Amino acid sequence: MQFHLNGFCVGDPTIEPAADGAPRVEMPETVDVLIVGSGPAGLVLAAQLSQFPSIKTRIVERRSGPLLMGQADGVACRTVEMFHAFGLSERLLREAYWVNETVFWRPDANDRNAIRRTGRVQDTETGLSEFPHVIVNQARVQDYLLDVMRRSPERIEPDYDLEAIDIQRDDSQEFPVRVTLRRTDAARRGEQVTVRARYVVGCDGARSAVRTAIGQTLRGDAANHAWGVMDALAVTDFPDIRLKAAIQSASKGNLLIIPREGGYLVRFYVDLGEVTPENRDGIKQMSVDRIIETAQHILHPYSLDVKEVAWFSVYEVGQRLTDRFDDALMDDGSARDPRVFIAGDACHTHSAKAGQGMNVSMQDGFNLGWKLGAVLEGRSDASLLRTYSDERRPIAKALIDFDKEWSAMMAAPPKDPNRPEAGGVDPAELQAYFVRAGRYTAGLATHYRPGVLTGATTHQALAGGFVIGTRFHSSPVVRIADAKPAHLGHAARADGRWRLYAFSDATGAALDALCEHLATSPDSILRRVTPEHADIDSVLDFRAVLQQPHRDVRVENLPALLLPRKGRHGLIDYEKAFTNDAATDIFGERAVDRERGALVVVRPDQYVAHVLPLDAYEELAAFFRPILRMR
Repeated sequence: MQFHLNGFCVGDPTIEPAADGAPRVEMPETVDVLIVGSGPAGLVLAAQLSQFPSIKTRIVERRSGPLLMGQADGVACRTVEMFHAFGLSERLLREAYWVNETVFWRPDANDRNAIRRTGRVQDTETGLSEFPHVIVNQARVQDYLLDVMRRSPERIEPDYDLEAIDIQRDDSQEFPVRVTLRRTDAARRGEQVTVRARYVVGCDGARSAVRTAIGQTLRGDAANHAWGVMDALAVTDFPDIRLKAAIQSASKGNLLIIPREGGYLVRFYVDLGEVTPENRDGIKQMSVDRIIETAQHILHPYSLDVKEVAWFSVYEVGQRLTDRFDDALMDDGSARDPRVFIAGDACHTHSAKAGQGMNVSMQDGFNLGWKLGAVLEGRSDASLLRTYSDERRPIAKALIDFDKEWSAMMAAPPKDPNRPEAGGVDPAELQAYFVRAGRYTAGLATHYRPGVLTGATTHQALAGGFVIGTRFHSSPVVRIADAKPAHLGHAARADGRWRLYAFSDATGAALDALCEHLATSPDSILRRVTPEHADIDSVLDFRAVLQQPHRDVRVENLPALLLPRKGRHGLIDYEKAFTNDAATDIFGERAVDRERGALVVVRPDQYVAHVLPLDAYEELAAFFRPILRMR
């Protein structure tokens, strides 16, 4: 990481200097962004907005304090990539359980009352990400995000014991959204507080008051299948208790085992069977002892002695989705710029089997956060915010479609070779589907369609491994100035800036010409979007990857744009130029044209927005004109 840019500082460099201003008040009359709900989506959004000191953000939560025990636990590879941009990946990886392999168990062919292992696969395909799929309690994930907020200049803390009960919009006001809050603590229960906001985001769960206020409804069907879930400390002779395990029994139901962090705790998803009108109430009231008993029967002939249950619940699988994720359509159907948004479970719900609920919710917050930051700081027009619902709803819809199929397979009984007419799922088919679905479970299936923020594929062949609309797939490189091995994607932080990665052509002439154009030309998009007196990389962060070995590159011969002077002292940033890592070869691994090179444009949320030739100056400018304001 970089620090000392604007003067020598002591202490923990991850703690930003506190912003100057009035002391924090209990609840101000006006805020820029009011976030309702401090779940995963709300905290990622707040953590992203905390990186913008000029934006006044408050987050309200009806609970009396931080979450202590969460329901979600799976953290996909893509989410770990995002967490790295917040400086959180090392803490997460140190504490979490790593899901390295998944095993499959089915009824024993010689004794269908018993189970046996029939398959073992790598959980995440090699090369999908530099980070693993991990398991950690949702409450700890939220603790990490709260730390980001506390270390920011605004020192953001949630306002607990407050729930939203009414939201009204009046576009004639400077702060057009009026929110009525009600206190939930015993001392002041029922007392109301009013706050006006420029923008409001409802991250308040499946029973969202914000969703109701903008006239949206969760639509969909329940799968009429119940599962019991418990986090337990247990003694067992089941040999794969520390591996993710999908278990199909002949007649007792199915079981999914997810080891938890800490080496001892295990999560059990226990199949409780079909839900009917007659048994629904009984299933909802099912005791933890019954869940344990069912798990014991499924694991036969192995024993399961549960010593302690940290948490348990019974739920019915359901997949639901709202029509929009914002208030951009008025009652008469006319369009307007959105002011109120919903994210996470407030706009999409699904089962826990795919392990994507918390992950997709956090990606909602990441997608919206940088857009709000760009609009509120004046770098983009308010119309940018229309892209949030347009981008995220199709992603949620695709996840729900996948979740329906995966959940149905997980709930189905295994096929009996002696009774094929009885139906069910072939265990081999279940295992094969799991492997095919690896990109979904890794969180890497998101592919944004062409639009304002996603360019056409005209020049995709120049960098085939950086697929436009998908997340920027990092790869090892070597930093030229200090010969440090690094991951190119790790140079980007969650700071709201766009990235321009220039991969050099064979001679370097096209790269040099691009640097000269961006640095000096009156038509340079870099110069036109950078505010006066701001650092040259404050909006578009330009970096380059050369092809020759790092020892063959002389730092003093690098283009001036790759050695920019920044901050109040005009210090030189030496971390803009990289070379190919010989062991990995990013040009080969990501199919970058070695002869012509390529310019890869990456959004602040780490998705590839465009691939262009190095000399496509006008195409680059044309892409950014609808997105960023020009000087």
